[in-house]
Amino acid sequence: MLLLIADFLSQFYSGFAVFQYLTLRGIFGVLTALLISLWVGPWLINQLRSKQIGQAVRSDGPQTHLSKAGTPTMGGALILVAIISSTLLWSDLSNKYVWITMGVTLIFGAVGWVDDYRKVVEKNPRGLPARWKYLWQSIGGLGAAIILYALAKTPAETGLLIPFLKDVTLPLGIFFVVFTYFVIVGSSNAVNLTDGLDGLAILPTVLVGGALGVFAYLSGNVKFADYLLIPYIPGSGELIIFCGAIVGAGLGFLWFNTYPAQVFMGDVGALSLGAALGVIAVIIRQELVLFIMGGIFVAETVSVILQVASFKLTGRRIFRMAPLHHHFELKGWPEPRVIVRFWIITVVLVLIGLASLKIR
Repeated sequence: MLLLIADFLSQFYSGFAVFQYLTLRGIFGVLTALLISLWVGPWLINQLRSKQIGQAVRSDGPQTHLSKAGTPTMGGALILVAIISSTLLWSDLSNKYVWITMGVTLIFGAVGWVDDYRKVVEKNPRGLPARWKYLWQSIGGLGAAIILYALAKTPAETGLLIPFLKDVTLPLGIFFVVFTYFVIVGSSNAVNLTDGLDGLAILPTVLVGGALGVFAYLSGNVKFADYLLIPYIPGSGELIIFCGAIVGAGLGFLWFNTYPAQVFMGDVGALSLGAALGVIAVIIRQELVLFIMGGIFVAETVSVILQVASFKLTGRRIFRMAPLHHHFELKGWPEPRVIVRFWIITVVLVLIGLASLKIR
């Protein structure tokens, strides 16, 4: 929106042309989302508290979590408002990737909102039944996959890039649709599983989102893409604004979500953020790098799969409790220690992912 205004005003004063630079708009995207989060956050928390929209805590979980009961949840709505507002303000609204990414984010956010609403407002412990949740997630993920496949104009836009290997890309063909579906839906649920401790999920999301913004900027520049031997995806550079908005909104939310949390994001935030990371990675052809950088999300998901499989097959549990962060809590790690150590691991994994730009 502001880009259109700047374009018009540049006829009268050339200084407004500076808003054509993606990096500048990316920075403003971060700052705008951050300010919106910090500004709206206290009001939203008070509204949630006054309406008694509080977190329900499992009685069979770590005993230290019992004190969290009643903490306002559904704070992910704050993240979505900040991300979408900042993106609409600073992005080129004629860019197809911006609208696809926002659409996926909002669809998954709506699924999470319904689930949260049924749990905390209607007091239905089941929330949105699993079959309906996965149905709507599948519609969102599959819809995005089909649209991206239909819009692809070059083989690079549907090939699977193998990181750390020079000029190795696997053509996916129609299998791109299936692969993309699993990336988006899987990423969404992985972030949701990780969101179990104060600030545990949001900072890794910020770090991975910021790194994906770097990849998006480079993939959208033909010279950088050619030099770094990554796929050139015309128009993908505009996603740096959306990624910047994730960073700003996430940091703003962390201001209130850090231990001890004043608010939780709930499914409305976790499902939407995970899906956003997934669809961005697909667009810029960095799904495997997302797998590396989001290693904490992967580990949390795998721990749940292994726990369920082991218990059904052998009657024994591998971990004291799944997801993985609860296992370490039950081993005696204080909650802040688990959180910060997972953050440190994410920093290392993100750096490894960024290193794939040069190590081939």
